[in-house]
Amino acid sequence: MNKKKNLMHIFIFCTVLAVFFWSVIKPADYSTWLLEVSPAVIILAFFLFLYRKFPLTTLSYLIIAFVTILMFIGGHYIYSKVPLFEWLKDKFELQRNHYDRFGHLMKGLSVIVVREILLRKTELTEGSWLKGISLSIVLALAALYEIAEWLVSKLGGGGQASKNFLGTQGDIWDSQWDMTLTLIGAIISLFLLQKTHDRFLKREIKK
Repeated sequence: MNKKKNLMHIFIFCTVLAVFFWSVIKPADYSTWLLEVSPAVIILAFFLFLYRKFPLTTLSYLIIAFVTILMFIGGHYIYSKVPLFEWLKDKFELQRNHYDRFGHLMKGLSVIVVREILLRKTELTEGSWLKGISLSIVLALAALYEIAEWLVSKLGGGGQASKNFLGTQGDIWDSQWDMTLTLIGAIISLFLLQKTHDRFLKREIKK
């Protein structure tokens, strides 16, 4: 089982690495690419560093991979110009490209990773406290990301790359929307994936 799990983890990592290298090949704007991709690279480096000491479940690694891949895609095209969502914008006569909205909703999946860390490293057990604290941490991380976008925009002096990174597309409530969607995504993820996550914990994590 351990060999099969390790092979799966290697496959996940190689997939993420392949998408990363694809994203760096002729992106829409290299400065924007660097801003969008850097947080994902930091996340990956952090969990790679901890892999030997504190390996997570395969489900958590799949979520980390999925979220970082979304960030690589956004960095390659620029979030406001991702082709599929640009087509949806034209097809349904939408006012904006909604890839960033989709990305923030999917970032709510990270609540499963937070839940796992809390279950394994604290005295918390399944219940309302675990759910509430997990959701609060994810919302806090979403707010921190919005603060980082704002700071980059200010320090960047209003340059095009910083504007692309901020990605408001003219919506003054963009930050509020992003945080709300991350929270909604986290609530849905807990509802849909909690039992699956428990099975992964029971099967893969030695007590």
